[in-house]
Amino acid sequence: MDEFKGIRRIGIDESGKGDYFGPLVIAAVLVEPEDEDYLGEAGVKDSKRLTDRSIERLAAVISGRCRYSVVRIGPSRYNSLYEKIRNLNRLLAWGHSRALENVLEKSQGCEIAISDQFGDESFLMNALMKGGRQLRLVQMPKAEQDIAVAAASIMARAEFVKSMETLSGEAGMKLPKGASDPNVAVTAKELLGRGGTEELAKYAKVHFKITRQVTEGLPAVKRGV
Repeated sequence: MDEFKGIRRIGIDESGKGDYFGPLVIAAVLVEPEDEDYLGEAGVKDSKRLTDRSIERLAAVISGRCRYSVVRIGPSRYNSLYEKIRNLNRLLAWGHSRALENVLEKSQGCEIAISDQFGDESFLMNALMKGGRQLRLVQMPKAEQDIAVAAASIMARAEFVKSMETLSGEAGMKLPKGASDPNVAVTAKELLGRGGTEELAKYAKVHFKITRQVTEGLPAVKRGV
């Protein structure tokens, strides 16, 4: 994708949105025209096409070269925000605007931000304009083809992977990634049995339908009621 090549811009992306366990992480990375070849030669591309080891290495490359911000919304905070906002796109917009604000505070004159298409862009623009920010927001499918968004996807994924390791240590068991793996439901049931939904909410995004599936048929005490 060469549409924005040579233009100073901020890429934004998130990790953990579709994962039952773990945080939602949003990253924003400012890429200068002189950074593009350097990042490309280092191997920066969409994090979904990279191993966790490569992501860790490239996150160090990006953080050493570019101005960036990583906003981590841990499970407990995520569940509290979702309970209040009741809309994933609005929650994403809140996180995107926080990451963008943090980068904009460190830079001057950046007028373009690029992100994947995640919903009504008015959610994000309204969040930004509350802070008095004026910039062009470009939302498009497969935005990770742009190196600024690819860099953001790597920074977000690196933090997600690190957070999953930390949370697994706190839980005393390996928390599986994703939402479709059968081990996700098995792990959720084990956490429910340990301390009900209050315990589960320390590690999982409890509005996912998995929560309802694993609590059906359990005694009320096990649901934390």
